[in-house]
Amino acid sequence: MEQEAQEFDCFVIGGGSGGLAAAKAASGHGVTVGVCDYVKPSTQGTKWGLGGTCVNVGCIPKKLMHFASMMGEFRADQEACGWKVDPNSQHSWEDMVAKVQKHIKSINWGSKTGLIERGINYFNMLGSFQDKETLKLHNPVKNKTQYVKAKKYIIATGGRPIIPDDVPGAKEHCITSDDIFSLKTNPGKTLVVGASYVALECAGFLTGIGNDTTVLVRSILLRGFDQDMAEKVGKYMEEHGTKFLYKCVLSTIEKQEDGKKKVTWKNTETGETFSNTFDTILLAIGRQADLSGLELEKAGVEINPKSKKVIVDETEATSNPNVFAIGDIAHGKLELTPTAILAGRLLANRLFGNAKQLMSYKNVATTVFTPLEYGAVGYAEEEAEKEFGKDNIIVYHRFFKPLEWNFLDSHKDDSCYVKVICDKTKDEKILGMHYLGPNAGEVIQGYAVSVKLGITKAQFDETVGIHPTSSEEFMQIIAVKGIDDGLKKDGC
Repeated sequence: MEQEAQEFDCFVIGGGSGGLAAAKAASGHGVTVGVCDYVKPSTQGTKWGLGGTCVNVGCIPKKLMHFASMMGEFRADQEACGWKVDPNSQHSWEDMVAKVQKHIKSINWGSKTGLIERGINYFNMLGSFQDKETLKLHNPVKNKTQYVKAKKYIIATGGRPIIPDDVPGAKEHCITSDDIFSLKTNPGKTLVVGASYVALECAGFLTGIGNDTTVLVRSILLRGFDQDMAEKVGKYMEEHGTKFLYKCVLSTIEKQEDGKKKVTWKNTETGETFSNTFDTILLAIGRQADLSGLELEKAGVEINPKSKKVIVDETEATSNPNVFAIGDIAHGKLELTPTAILAGRLLANRLFGNAKQLMSYKNVATTVFTPLEYGAVGYAEEEAEKEFGKDNIIVYHRFFKPLEWNFLDSHKDDSCYVKVICDKTKDEKILGMHYLGPNAGEVIQGYAVSVKLGITKAQFDETVGIHPTSSEEFMQIIAVKGIDDGLKKDGC
């Protein structure tokens, strides 16, 4: 070793939401804490500041751009409400990106000052294990190297977008979610490859700001989510201008002299090959754990051979009892920012505060910010059937139209939808709740508490809804799916 290692009680590898939450919680218990974080540029050279995916290239810019696109749709609603607006006004991509990046940089700054205020040592460096106790830190730009030792390590490096290595031109000519939120110019005619929530959210806001947008789908939309709801999400997007190419896979991507990209793809059912030109190709086919360069084998940390993620137990401990892993890199755990944050806090409290509470990954609410938002907590209908048996569950559902949509005739009566899945063998205990409509995140968050506490449908029915709201639709569900299909709200 070239120099003496700096010693810490706790050292966190990764400065994203989970890592920073763990570091701050550990610091609150009076122990010495260090954090290293270094953003490896995307294939297109994009970099960002402290805070991880959510802050810089994920949840925050995604939601802001989703909101910006919705403002365009609201112009028709404004007109119907009596406001005089210019329906032909053009969206400024440059203005939107500037405002989004300004907000992100304020969070980056707040993250750094937060570490300083808590006495946490921050290293803008990559980490790689030298042995089970020692971590080498290196900044490739400054060519600076130093070493640290810690009693406990927490790995929270998150994930990065997958770029297929079997598609010629993908690495050279495609962007990902690492790049889209800071593009200097409007991406123009865009092909979004993938059917994940990232793919559909990006396609949604691109369509919303007026871009010609197509989604290339290999199999199904929103794998892992309730497929009944996923199909409704896709249907709404198609009705509002987003194009879909189903059962298709990329073949090649070629950059033409005019800068446009010629894309060739194949239909997996018919075997036919098609091609078209686009200004931008956005890859959103999934994410992978960002563990390259960590040399985890030197620390005795085992990786799941299939998922390529770190194997952890219920305490987030790895095969090395002094090394822990949280967030997107932990095998079998949810890839969501709030779960990483809470897991990090609880882990730090157990390690340094004598706490006992473990992280629960059951009944975690989430929302997909597509043009018509989809919020869910608990089991998908397919999962419930598999876990409890189709004959043992009952599904209540309802189509509805938000009151505010009645100003504009083009809003359909059956776009929005709510569904509650119950266990018939346990007094209709609610297993899952699904909501498709405006402000889905705000709606489903409160219900997550009741589902987590094991509420029954009867208890739900005893609750008086707030009128007139979209959320109260859950309190008025009486139709049973498969028996009363297509039932819409009548009366007040």
